[in-house]
Amino acid sequence: MTPPTDHPDLLEARRVIEVEAAAITALVERLDATFTRALDLLAACSGRVITTGMGKSGIIARKMAATFASTGTPAQFLHPAEAVHGDLGNVTEGDVVVALSHSGETEEIARLLETIKRLDVKLIALTGRRDSTLADHADAVLDVSVSSEACPMGLAPTASTTAALAMGDALAMALLKRKGFKDEDFAALHPGGRLGARLRRVRDMMHAGETLPLVTPETPLPELIATMTAGRMGMAVVTGADGTLAGIITDGDLRRLLQGARQDAATRDLLAQKAAGIMTVQPRTIGPEALATEALQRMEAHKITSLVVTDDARRPLGVVHLHDLWRMEMI
Repeated sequence: MTPPTDHPDLLEARRVIEVEAAAITALVERLDATFTRALDLLAACSGRVITTGMGKSGIIARKMAATFASTGTPAQFLHPAEAVHGDLGNVTEGDVVVALSHSGETEEIARLLETIKRLDVKLIALTGRRDSTLADHADAVLDVSVSSEACPMGLAPTASTTAALAMGDALAMALLKRKGFKDEDFAALHPGGRLGARLRRVRDMMHAGETLPLVTPETPLPELIATMTAGRMGMAVVTGADGTLAGIITDGDLRRLLQGARQDAATRDLLAQKAAGIMTVQPRTIGPEALATEALQRMEAHKITSLVVTDDARRPLGVVHLHDLWRMEMI
């Protein structure tokens, strides 16, 4: 049974989401030269970005490190409690530390500050208090304060961690853009899973060589059908005498040919038909260096199931088929 829209559970859920949304929105007006300063420090980092935080802030710091690393900036999470028992050795000259503490007075974080200063490592603070110990030691302070937590008791970090997470994402994405990080860079760092599949190059997934169903404009219908059957892609690529792409023939083209023959059986000799009279000229193509996502977008936009992969001279190199994208679980 569907609960009424004014059910207490739904009202509370809406309140929480509204509080957290307001916490993120409030960050927008606080973005100023301090954010740019923090970004300058990250861009100039010759080592790694070291993120740190205790409790819930530590979880956000871990996520920040993962986001930085996956977008081309070497990063590592440092647990502040473990840091004072030897893990501070992971912080070296050239690193930049990003410390998260809503109060700015977290004991474990405070104990790291003197060492960070001694190592001459730059420090970026994400805190809810600009007058805190952490803020006093930081080279750049990002204000992630919130007017209230979403927790009805005002105790569990909720809106504050959401705000810190959003600010961390803002840093990572702005840094990504400043560095000129591109699709191909992202692909190199994400070779596995569905994301990796979407970022594969067309050249790595196309049918080529002996598997490519090639015919010429003079290929007769029986031979054309045999080639299409052997290719098992429901299409054939037609090449001219100079080896460039002349057209394609799909199962749909053959069905339309047969339909026309039934309507004009007295004048059409099917077996005498050649590829030139059946093919679709100027078919949709794609380059070998394009990403699989682009191939999928083109197929969906033009409602087709295959693309001919060509070089700069429009010579066919292969064919990428919608079935290949299905097998890669992109759809």
